[in-house]
Amino acid sequence: MEAIVLAGGFGTRLQKMVSDVPKSMALINQRPFLEYLFDYLVLQGVTSIVLSVGYKHEMISGHFGEQYKTLSIQYAIETEPLGTGGGIRLALWKINGLRALVMNGDSLFKLDYKALMEFHLKKKADATLALRKLKDTGRYGRVSVNRSRRITGFEEKGLSAAPGYINGGVYIVEKYFLMEPEFRGRFSMEKDCFEQYYPAANFFGFPAEGYFLDIGIPEDYLKAQHEFASFTD
Repeated sequence: MEAIVLAGGFGTRLQKMVSDVPKSMALINQRPFLEYLFDYLVLQGVTSIVLSVGYKHEMISGHFGEQYKTLSIQYAIETEPLGTGGGIRLALWKINGLRALVMNGDSLFKLDYKALMEFHLKKKADATLALRKLKDTGRYGRVSVNRSRRITGFEEKGLSAAPGYINGGVYIVEKYFLMEPEFRGRFSMEKDCFEQYYPAANFFGFPAEGYFLDIGIPEDYLKAQHEFASFTD
């Protein structure tokens, strides 16, 4: 299985605690966050990854090189900010297969990637989003699905603190879909792709209940220091 990891973030909200490094390289118990994510990828049978990088990418490539344990690593380097969607599209040129597992490099969502892929193929989806149920979706926004798990809507973050499903930052995307001309240049995967095209495209949600943590704010970065201490993979 091939994966794309978005690791070009500035980490603006973490600057007081983590300065001068890409957010994905923030240290958790003296290890870069990406090492924890890569350990889980290895455990799940991923063999090849493309890191979509930009801000201080030399720090990432200098640390990992072209191999981490059984993972082979390539780099898709942005010469200018392309947004999450543009970064994924750039990385897709280095993917050999027809689709890729995609994830954010600053969050860890433990789920069965093989089951996610099987669901995606069964639904003949253009994209499948791994969804995590939370008691308070206010920070992330909410994703709605129907009984067949087809995505029927997105709610902006901050509008409601009600329970529901969020986009867990892990998804499978068909290469052909993002190679359409309208997705050239800089764009947001969430705003300009998922939220704009869900009425017509085959977008599905895959609910999963595994461990989830996004280190994008100081509170959760500190939480990771404690919770990741027990991780062996």
